[in-house]
Amino acid sequence: MSDLKDPRVLFAAERTLLAWNRTSLSLIAFGFVVERAGKLVRAISPGIIGPDQLAAMFWLGLAFIVLGAITSVYSARQYAVILKTLTPDEFPPGYAAKWGLLVNLAVAILGLILALALWWWRLH
Repeated sequence: MSDLKDPRVLFAAERTLLAWNRTSLSLIAFGFVVERAGKLVRAISPGIIGPDQLAAMFWLGLAFIVLGAITSVYSARQYAVILKTLTPDEFPPGYAAKWGLLVNLAVAILGLILALALWWWRLH
């Protein structure tokens, strides 16, 4: 439990959460690009990439997307742990500190929906 009675502790934790949020979004976006790059190369030059390489790019891209979603969930969990250690004096009046949690969880859910959609489209 923090006894600093200083809102800078909360803001530092929130900045860290937002940094992890950017990392999560970057991993998800990179995974999507990797997954789609195989299809783009195959469309532009059909003989360059084979089915095995296309499958490898699909699974690698999906792994990055899922890693991004997991990162988002874990960072939200870490932020929630920090919030529990703060005293009421460390929260500015009327400040909604839990919005960061909601955003990170939304990113995680949307990342998992993207991964499931890509996997479903691959099957059909």
